[in-house]
Formats: sequence, C-alpha cells, structure tokens
Amino acid sequence: MNLSVDFAGVSMKNPVTTASGTFGSGAEYAEFVNLNCLGAVTTKGVASVPWPGNPTPRICETYGGMLNAIGLQNPGIDLFLKRDIPFLKQYDTNIIVNVCGKTQEEYLEVVERLADQEIDLLEINISCPNVKAGGIAFGQNPKLVEKMTARVKEKAKQPVIMKLSPNVTDIAEIARAAEAGGADAVSLINTLTGMKIDIEKRKFALANKTGGMSGPAVKPVAVRMVYQVAHAVSIPVLGMGGIQNAEDALEFIMAGATMVAVGTANFANPTAVADVVNGLERFMRDHAISDIRELIGCVE
Repeated sequence: MNLSVDFAGVSMKNPVTTASGTFGSGAEYAEFVNLNCLGAVTTKGVASVPWPGNPTPRICETYGGMLNAIGLQNPGIDLFLKRDIPFLKQYDTNIIVNVCGKTQEEYLEVVERLADQEIDLLEINISCPNVKAGGIAFGQNPKLVEKMTARVKEKAKQPVIMKLSPNVTDIAEIARAAEAGGADAVSLINTLTGMKIDIEKRKFALANKTGGMSGPAVKPVAVRMVYQVAHAVSIPVLGMGGIQNAEDALEFIMAGATMVAVGTANFANPTAVADVVNGLERFMRDHAISDIRELIGCVE
C-alpha cells in the first residue's frame, strides 16, 4: 500500500500535514502525536520581527467551528531559526514554513533568511493585510498575487506554496495568478471572514470585531474551492478547511488535492492529524486501493 505523494518536487511519505497556526511548530503536540508519521509539519506563521498579535478576546466558538483574530502572533524569524527548525529536524518528516508579513519587503526578508535552512517548502500566507494598500489582503488582487509570487520565487531556494484566501469573488482567478507568477503549488482555503455578537453584553465577541472562521462548517466551501482550483491550474493543491477525520480528507483528495492539512480539529483532538493518516490507510485497505494517487482528483 503506497501513501506517498510527490508535492511540488518534494517526496512525502503520506499526503497529510498540519494547518499553519493550529500546531505551533510541533513541540506542543509531540507528546500526543508521533511527528515521524506525518508527511510534513507546517509551522505557525513566521514574520521578520516578533508580532504581539491582536488584543483579547481574540478567539470564540461558533456553530460547527470557531472564530479567531489572533493576528498572527509569532516570535519572529530569529527565535524561529534558533528554536523551531532544530526541534523539527529531530523528526523524519518534511518541514513546511509558513511566512507572513505586512509588506512585500517583510515577506522577502523572511524568505531570504530561510534560503540556507534545511527546510522543504515555503508556504506564503497572502491573507495577511497589506498595510500599504489600506489593509486589503495581498491575496485578494490577482495582479498583486502574480507580482508577489514572482518576487518570492526570485529569492526562494525552496519550492513555494501560495496560500490562498477564500474571501474573493473568483478563487480560480487568484490561483491562476499565483501559477503565472511561478508558484510551485497552492494551498487553500484559509479562514472565511466572520463575526459573532454577544447579545447579553451587546458587544462583539472578538475585540477585533471580525475573525477568521474555521472548522467543520467551512468544509463544503473548501471542498468546492479546491475542486475549482485543481481544475484551473496544473500545479499541485494542498487542501484544507474543516477536516476532522479521514473521510473529510478523502473528499479533498478526490476533489483534486494532492495533500491535505488538518487544522482546527487539533484543538479538540490532539491526535487528529495522526488519526487522519491511520484512517487513510484503513480506507485504502478496506477498498483494496494500492496507491493513494488513484484517488487524487478521481471525481470529475
């Protein structure tokens, strides 16, 4: 039984990774999950300098998921290089580093700092608000996506995944722009923008007013977008959005995703990502499938 896949030229033992921002850099989950069993670990977003994140409250539950307005709090690239990469290098898994920034120059600084590191892929979070464009996310303008992808590719020594925002009119157009800019892969979806109001306090549940919605409720939207993108571009797709178990993961794979990422489920079930790997093996065994690649994009 073969679960291995080639993703943007990188060999993965299986098609399962973690979604950025839900798994730290692996250390806090290592006592629950054998990181060696994962195709890759995707780190929390790292910026050129430490970010404190947004004011609290910045997380709340919703029907079928949660809202977060963490604001990409992170310790910055210096501590990341000193602490997180050496930790992950102890394990037999690929390392995908998620990169964030507030200007293109901030992204490029991190990409350059990572160029000589023993990591496998970069995931560029273009859902960050662009401070030079009034706060609109980098990933909402196709021309900007293409230009930014091209600039990142000039500096990057590792394959580049562009992480797409679902908060757009046409996700396929954005994916094609990333491909035109030279992206080696795309990942989607990032969170959907949502809001919750505390009716007793007559206040927003989040200090930021809005937050990113994730969890099972977003999965049908995510599966649809992954299907659209997989049919719009020729580069591989990393699918995510509400995956709780192997059945969910299989929907994304059959829709065209070469890899999948488990995110919010990690908060409720620390072994979720390993459970998905085991569930994929079980499904393949039960259905006499010898190679996971038989399932990728099998639904037309």
